Amino acid sequence: MTATADLHVIVGAGPVGVALATRLAGEGHHVRVLTRSGRDLKVPEVESIAVDASDIAALTSRVTGASVLYNCANPGSYTQWEKLWPPLAASILSAAERSGAVLATASNLYGYGRVDAPMTRRTPLRPCDHKGALRARMWQQALAAHESGRVRVTELRSSDYIGPTLPVSSGLLARYADATLQGRTATVFADPDQPHTWTAIDDVAATLAVLGRDERAWGSAWIAPSNPPATVREVLRGLAEQIGAVEPRVRQVPGWLLRTGAITIPLLREVSGVLYQFDAPFIADGSETSDVFGIAPSPWHPLLAETARAWAERAGKPTR
Repeated sequence: MTATADLHVIVGAGPVGVALATRLAGEGHHVRVLTRSGRDLKVPEVESIAVDASDIAALTSRVTGASVLYNCANPGSYTQWEKLWPPLAASILSAAERSGAVLATASNLYGYGRVDAPMTRRTPLRPCDHKGALRARMWQQALAAHESGRVRVTELRSSDYIGPTLPVSSGLLARYADATLQGRTATVFADPDQPHTWTAIDDVAATLAVLGRDERAWGSAWIAPSNPPATVREVLRGLAEQIGAVEPRVRQVPGWLLRTGAITIPLLREVSGVLYQFDAPFIADGSETSDVFGIAPSPWHPLLAETARAWAERAGKPTR
């Protein structure tokens, strides 16, 4: 383990947080992961500590001495975002400012809203629902602090995740694939034949690890390197082929039924608010990130194969 000056602190132990901790520890850094529970990640050379990250004093005490603070938090379901994100984001930004650590945030594409061209880091933020507006505000507040000289910040914006460690509960693709890999019909909420960008979890971790330590990244948001877009149907077919499963069967929920359900079901209402990302091409262009930092996306077919095997095993289905 290296000296405290090389301390890297990660808030959050979801798929990205764990992948990032594993990568940084493998490079020989001192890694500290902060979660409410403090659960042991069972990753060698990674320190796990229980902290309420929305408590500025408590968080700062665990970040002091760090070179980089990574915000990989994911505070609850969509219905909890407006309550939980603002104090958490403010606390993380304040801890970075007080400690002198660079703040590198794992974010998403919600802030761009509906788009008619591939998203780049120069695409203006024009959110079309409150979740995107919230993420846009978080970045604008962080950027304002950076531009005033109070802190150094960067942000990585990724599309929907794909990868073997992605839980069924994390994102629509994992839910659809769980049905497909068990030979059942996947009930989808939006058009399954629109091109969509998918970002590998390991690529998010690899890019964050670079952005936090490369001053060329600071003061800007970046798009995660990702493979060429693929439709939901194409991804499901690719996963099924990898394990010898039957051709995916897909059934789209009628829009009127979603709208009716959203009236009384809060989570469905929140999910409906982001379905614009699937009802039209939603493509992220991370080529500038790749060009500047030399990070290429994981090769698509090996990624599909690894993901299919892991997800099929989770679903209790044998692989060939």
